[in-house]
Amino acid sequence: MDLSRAGDPESFFAGSIQPLVFISVFAYFGEPSGRRFAVDRFWYSQDEQSARRGSNVFKKTPVKTVEKSVVREYAEAIIIALLLAFFIRTFVVQAFKIPSGSMIPTLLIGDHILVNKFGYGVKNPLSGATWFAVGDPQRHDVIVFKYPENPSQDFIKRVVGVAGDRIEIAGKKVFVNGETFVEPNAVNLDTEVLPSPRDNMEPITVPPDSVFVMGDNRDNSHDSRFWGVVDLKAIRGKAFMLYWSWDSENFTVRWNRLGKIIP
Repeated sequence: MDLSRAGDPESFFAGSIQPLVFISVFAYFGEPSGRRFAVDRFWYSQDEQSARRGSNVFKKTPVKTVEKSVVREYAEAIIIALLLAFFIRTFVVQAFKIPSGSMIPTLLIGDHILVNKFGYGVKNPLSGATWFAVGDPQRHDVIVFKYPENPSQDFIKRVVGVAGDRIEIAGKKVFVNGETFVEPNAVNLDTEVLPSPRDNMEPITVPPDSVFVMGDNRDNSHDSRFWGVVDLKAIRGKAFMLYWSWDSENFTVRWNRLGKIIP
C-alpha cells in the first residue's frame, strides 16, 4: 500500500449553524413590532418612544422619520445577531463537515458534527492560550485540532495517549503504558502488516501539554504515527454530536445518524 495515501489529510469546512443562529435572532429582534422595550429605552428619547408605541402626541411625525427608525431597528438586529453568532462560533460551539474516511466507522464522509469549544476551557481565539481551564483531553476523546504541519487545516482524531503516556505499536496492536489500548470503535480493514510507523512503531513518551492521536480507521489515517503529537494549544474542541449526515453516493440523508452522540 502507498503510505502517502494511507490517510489523506482531512480539511474541515465550517458548517452552517451560524446562519441558523442569525436567522433566529433576526426573526425575533428584527420585526419592528415594539417588543424591544429595553433597546428602545436605551436608543430612543422619550418622545421617540411615545411615537413608536402609537402615542397621539406624534401623529404628525413625518414619514421619513418613521422610515429611518425602522431602518435603525433592523440595523441593530443585524449587529446583535452577528455579534451573537461570532461569540457562539468562537467560544461555545462550531459546526464542521467530515470530508474523509479516517474516522470510519465512528464518523462517515458527509457527516456534519458539532464541536464543544469550551469543553477543555475558554481559549484565546488567536494564540490558543487557555484563559479559563476546565480540564484536559482524556483518552478516547474525539477532538478537532489544527494540523501541526499546516495549521490552516483542521483535523479530527481520537486521543490515544496523554502527557506522560508511553505509546507503542506492534503488529497493528496499540499499547499504552505496556497495556493493550482497547478502543471499541477502532477498526483494521487491511490484513497486511506494514513496517513502521503505521503498524509497528517504536515506543515514545507523550511530552507535557500534548496528546497522541489516531484515526479510528487505523489503516487509513494520517495521524500522530506519522507526524507526532498535538499541542494542547492547537485543540479547537471536543466533537460531541452529529446534526446532519448526507450520503453523496446514494444522494440521500442518513436519517438514523441525526442527533447521534459521538462515542
